[in-house]
Amino acid sequence: MKILITGANGFTGLHFAKAAKAAGHSFHALKADITDVKALEIEVLSASPDLVAHFAGISFVPSQDEEAFYRVHALGTSNLLNALTKLETPPKKILLASSATIYGNSTSPFSLETQTPAPIDHYAMSKVAMEEMSKTYYDRLPIIIARPFNYTGVGQKDNFLIPKLIRHFSQKLSKVELGNLDVEREFNDVNMICQAYLALLDFGKAGEIYNVCSGNARSLKQVVNCLISITGHDIQIDVNPAFVRSNEVHRMCGDPKKLQSLLEKNNVNLNIPLLEETLRRMLAITNN
Repeated sequence: MKILITGANGFTGLHFAKAAKAAGHSFHALKADITDVKALEIEVLSASPDLVAHFAGISFVPSQDEEAFYRVHALGTSNLLNALTKLETPPKKILLASSATIYGNSTSPFSLETQTPAPIDHYAMSKVAMEEMSKTYYDRLPIIIARPFNYTGVGQKDNFLIPKLIRHFSQKLSKVELGNLDVEREFNDVNMICQAYLALLDFGKAGEIYNVCSGNARSLKQVVNCLISITGHDIQIDVNPAFVRSNEVHRMCGDPKKLQSLLEKNNVNLNIPLLEETLRRMLAITNN
C-alpha cells in the first residue's frame, strides 16, 4: 500500500519510511508545509494514499515559540485532515502521532488511555488540541491516535537528552550538565515505535487511542549509570538549575495493555530492545 508520510525527513519519519519499505509498502514523503493549505491540498490529492502516517510537528518540547505548537499541531493537522476528506477514495487508515506528555503528572504509575489529560505546558496542550480537533473528523475519516512515550535511537539530534549523553560519553568528556536526575521516563527504541505504528495502520481500530509504550521506566541517573557501565568512562554530573523545570513531569510511563492486546490478537510480535542495546548501537555509530 502507499503511505503518505508527513515529517518524513525527521527522526521518526526516516526510521518509519525504512520500516514501511521493509514491510512491503511504498510511500510518498509529503513535501508541502502542513500550514500551507493550498499546497497541501494539491499534493495530497495528487498522492492519493491508501494510508497516512502523520509525524510532522515540533518535537523539541522546550521550544520558545509557543504559538507555533498550536499553529503546527492543531491547525496544521486540521489542514491535513481537511485535504484528506477531499480525496475521491479516503485512506483506509490515518495515524496521528500525539504524545504521552498530555498525561502530565499522572496519579497512576502507569498512564492509561482512558485518563483525563492533564497537560502542563504548551507543547502538551497543543497535542490535546490536536486530538480534540481530530475527533470532529471521526465521522468522515478512519483516524487512530497514537500516544508515544519517550524514545530514542540512531539519528536523533543531540539537543535531546540521550544523544547528548551519547556524545559526552563517546568523546569521553569529563563532565555533563543535566537537570533533575530523579525524573523517570521510558527510553524506548525508535524501531520499536515504528513497528507499533505499522501494526496500528494494519490492525488499529478507527476512533481509538493507543499508548505506544513498553511500560518500562528508568530514572535519568540510571541511564547515566548504564552508560558508565557500557563504556567504562566515569563522568561528573553537574545539575544546572536552568535545566530543571518548575512544572516537571516526575514520571512518564505508560500502560501498554491495550496495544499488547491488539498485537496479540493479530499475531504481531513487537521487538522491544533493552535500553542497553539501543545505547550500544548509538555509541557504535557515534564512534565510527
